[in-house]
Amino acid sequence: MNAPIDPSRLKFGIGQPVSRKEDPVLLRGQGRYSDDLALPGQVYAVMVRSPYAHGVLNGIDMTEAAAMPGVLAIYTGRDLEAAGIGPMPLLIGQKNRDGSAPRPPRQPVLTTDKVRFVGDPVAIVVAETAKQARDAAEAVVLDIDPLPAVTEARDAVAPGAPQLYDDVPGNQLVDFHYGDAEAVAAAFARAAHVTKLPIRNSRVVVSPMEPRSALATWEDGRYVLRMGSQGVFGMRGNIAKVMGVKPEELRVLTGNVGGSFGMKASVYPEYPSLLYAARQLGRPVKWTDSRSESFLSDSHGRDHDFEAELALDAEGHFLAVRLTGYGNLGAYMSNATTLPSTGNTVKNVIGVYRTPLVEVSTRCVFTNTTPVGAYRGAGRPEGNYYMERLVDTAAREMGIDRVELRRRNHIRADQIPYDAPSGMRYDSGDFPAILEEALAAADWDNFPARRAEARKRGKLRGIGIGHYLEVTAPPSKEMGGIRFDEDGGVTILTGTLDYGQGHASPFAQVLVDRLGIPFDRIRLQQGDSDLLIAGGGTGGSRSIMASGQAIVTASTQVIEKGRKLAAQALEASAEDIEFSDGRFAIVGTDRGIGILELAERARGMGTLPDGTPATLDVSTTDQYEDSAFPNGCHIAEVEVDPDTGEVAVVSYVTVNDFGVLVNPMLVAGQAHGGIVQGIGQALLEQTAYDPEGQLLSGSYMDYGLPRAGHAPFFGFASHPVPARTNVLGVKGCGEAGCAGSLPSVMNALVDALAERGVKHLDMPATPPRVWQAVNGGAVA
Repeated sequence: MNAPIDPSRLKFGIGQPVSRKEDPVLLRGQGRYSDDLALPGQVYAVMVRSPYAHGVLNGIDMTEAAAMPGVLAIYTGRDLEAAGIGPMPLLIGQKNRDGSAPRPPRQPVLTTDKVRFVGDPVAIVVAETAKQARDAAEAVVLDIDPLPAVTEARDAVAPGAPQLYDDVPGNQLVDFHYGDAEAVAAAFARAAHVTKLPIRNSRVVVSPMEPRSALATWEDGRYVLRMGSQGVFGMRGNIAKVMGVKPEELRVLTGNVGGSFGMKASVYPEYPSLLYAARQLGRPVKWTDSRSESFLSDSHGRDHDFEAELALDAEGHFLAVRLTGYGNLGAYMSNATTLPSTGNTVKNVIGVYRTPLVEVSTRCVFTNTTPVGAYRGAGRPEGNYYMERLVDTAAREMGIDRVELRRRNHIRADQIPYDAPSGMRYDSGDFPAILEEALAAADWDNFPARRAEARKRGKLRGIGIGHYLEVTAPPSKEMGGIRFDEDGGVTILTGTLDYGQGHASPFAQVLVDRLGIPFDRIRLQQGDSDLLIAGGGTGGSRSIMASGQAIVTASTQVIEKGRKLAAQALEASAEDIEFSDGRFAIVGTDRGIGILELAERARGMGTLPDGTPATLDVSTTDQYEDSAFPNGCHIAEVEVDPDTGEVAVVSYVTVNDFGVLVNPMLVAGQAHGGIVQGIGQALLEQTAYDPEGQLLSGSYMDYGLPRAGHAPFFGFASHPVPARTNVLGVKGCGEAGCAGSLPSVMNALVDALAERGVKHLDMPATPPRVWQAVNGGAVA
């Protein structure tokens, strides 16, 4: 007879709002971030960076710097190349429209020929103290002949533009095309109405709480790098290639990480430089980015420039959507990616709407700016933003209510599974119901009264919809490891990595659900590459799908091993052993043994019959079958002060379908964070370069991040439709906040300004730009 269910399982199982396991440690200041680390004999590194955006590097004079107190060494790109280190990894998956593969230029770890953006690293200085290293780095003299710079992708492909690379004519790396151009053209030709909208997805500076930091050592004949990352397994493989060693000759360790949003997933030049210095000097070498330096050295996000077009018939049914434009790569490919402005835009642009045809043409272009990489969503918010702005604009132009236009074009629940023209098959969802719930939650019908009241106060009030659907990262292998420790605890090992999401609790909840192990006995290990056999890292809203399914697979193997071990412990046949609620028992009897007791007893069983496992430990890999499709509807209300251009988000509600919610509290928190980042990009964050390529918004004195006062109280509701693409029915939620907030806030703003004749405004809608738009001036 089975034991009754432990009440604690009801509290800590799937679907419960369990607090984050790590919070007590972090709130006591006991976290271990990269800059907290120190080793005996540690020395310090500082990078020497170019002050010019573009120029020929003739030479580096290190004479004075090398003689300064405490300086141990100064290494350049020539030193690293002579040691066989480099080039940097170049990750590119898109092909040109003619089917050819792009040919990215070779990038040394430290540049040796030309500097291509302000902040381009050219040398590394190592000294006994951080101050000594900074002083010496400032004394290094760079002989650079400045060249003209170009910072906008559209300008970089113009005739006569400065050329960054001799082997990349016209600065264009990729000429991407997706879709049936003839069919799309025919759809536009027969359309009753065509909406055209030039639209920018503005560049943002990634601003995690913790700047990048790393500590490199040479230990026992191999490299060890302690650093912040989004996944140690993939990071180890990529850095090993740069160093010219086998993966097992490098160990990557990551502890607590104070945010990343995509930026810390890449290999940066600092990491191989530090490893080289550590081996040469035989001492630990530490580097920590300053905040002002990180504005230049960390990859930026977004920066796409498109003309968006939507073709509609006379009744407002969508016929085709077409995007034509540019993706700004910045100066290098090593920590940049072509995916957001190409493949991910394709997958995400049609969102929740029946749109028979899609065409995306993108020219991915090098410029003299900080390289652009993945940033929360990496093309998913962008695609949804383009479509939702098109829908609102088309509704206004055609005189159709914007809600009604959405209703007419929804993919209905009875049409799912739905084969989208993007090549994606939507497996689940109820988009019309979500819109209706959001409208009710936002009190949409009574908005005219709120607008009238705001007008009495001299304010312009607008309301906007962001009805999004995003495609999560594609399937990849992930580790599922379960280790029964001697102290009675259980450790989950997996290759995703928590950099603020709170993985420990939801992963433990899955294990509680599958194996009945007490929640407080479960630990999580993600940050040691020596312990992993696979790992795709965290990104693309994939973690609960990838690690969750891997934990389920590993749990199934634990149960199978446990039946055999329990048969020995209970002196029965393995066929007569059943497992339920954390306990193995002989069928039809009250004789049984708990899983943790069995794991402990197995250590003393001695010699076992052939085929009987010695432990319950499992180390396996798994792969979920397909992407998932989180979706939802955000409705924002804003008020604009026409005298100052100040914009306030005064109301915000969301209804979301994230499938099965393993931990609803953490899901809501993820959504809140993404929404605030979207508000920041929409209204505040302006990355500006001057004509010489100098970053004008190079500190928080010049760059506006959202603060608590910019965030409204959020209405958060769920309309979950379980995914059919993974065993847990989950859909991922980490990036969805941005996907809904960018369009809802900007649609609300344009709605507020429409009575002043404003039809469109690009991000960021800062007060000066809004004031200019309201008062009829040209928007800078």
